[in-house]
Amino acid sequence: MKIQALGCGCPKSVKNYEAVVEAAKEMGLKDEVEFYQDSNGIIEMGIMSTPALVIDGKVYSMGRVLDVKQAKELLKRAQESRGCSCGCPK
Repeated sequence: MKIQALGCGCPKSVKNYEAVVEAAKEMGLKDEVEFYQDSNGIIEMGIMSTPALVIDGKVYSMGRVLDVKQAKELLKRAQESRGCSCGCPK
């Protein structure tokens, strides 16, 4: 999976990124979590409010700071949408 925590580097976006990293770690995912901070790229993705979470190009969260539990739920939903619950690459 391509996991991107989007933000401008402010405390809220850093906290969101850290929660997503911890969630991925707790789930045993080997995928790197990218802290994406390119404001032009964020706008091109259609993100109107950060922090945000984008997985495989799909927006899963926008405009709120996730806690670890919420991030895990969204990562699981992304895995399920790929038709696989083990996190293997498709």
